[in-house]
Amino acid sequence: MKLVVVGAAGRMGQSLIRIIQETEGVRLHAAIGREGSSFIGKDAGELAGVGFLGIPLTADPLQAFLNADGVLDFTTPATSVEYAGLAAQARIVHVCGTTGCSEADNEKIIAAGRHARVVKSANTSLGVNLLGVLVEQAAKALPASGWDIEIMEMHHKHKVDAPSGAALLLGEFAARGRDIALTNHSVRVRDGHTGAREAGKIGFATLRGGSIVGDHSVLFAGEGEMLTLSHTARDRSIFARGGVAAALWARDKKPGFYSMLDVLGLSN
Repeated sequence: MKLVVVGAAGRMGQSLIRIIQETEGVRLHAAIGREGSSFIGKDAGELAGVGFLGIPLTADPLQAFLNADGVLDFTTPATSVEYAGLAAQARIVHVCGTTGCSEADNEKIIAAGRHARVVKSANTSLGVNLLGVLVEQAAKALPASGWDIEIMEMHHKHKVDAPSGAALLLGEFAARGRDIALTNHSVRVRDGHTGAREAGKIGFATLRGGSIVGDHSVLFAGEGEMLTLSHTARDRSIFARGGVAAALWARDKKPGFYSMLDVLGLSN
């Protein structure tokens, strides 16, 4: 399977290239960098530390998409919307791991699924998605009247969106278990005299610092006891492995919009 990596000069892009090189059944077809980047023209393999591949970074997506089977995109919302459209035109697989997308962005990416095979997830790791399923089950089993849900996440100091996409994903799982809408029941900020915690709300706490790849914990706090479900990412390669696995899974699927739960066979 011939894969294109977008944002190939970045940390995630380099990780994707390394995982492609060690995964059977896929190969790097093209590598795309940002227009004006000093890395344009440099060899993608050398940038990723896997040796010369003869694939220079390009800023031309149309050339990169020629004869490609799929695109791996862990970039920015604006870039992902653009590449969703290009993937739809090319009728190929689009794996999107971008976070921070607005509702309008998501609508455009979902619409691309009419022609592309789109797999989008705020987190492509197996562990986080399995954690989400467990969170949903716990939220369904533990009554809202006696159990409060708090989601805590910590990432490196360079992360620009908060709460993290994975934290919001876990919030959606919790809300689904409670049969409520997260948008109407989430608490993102607490400051000053807030009063008592309102029952039924799902709280978020965001921490930033150092080089933390990603820590997520979902706390179910009851009277006299607390249940904590957690996931720790030690290396961003877990997201790259999930992204490549998603591309391989989607290759022979019908055009549509899919999630990592579909890839892992955990969807309802």
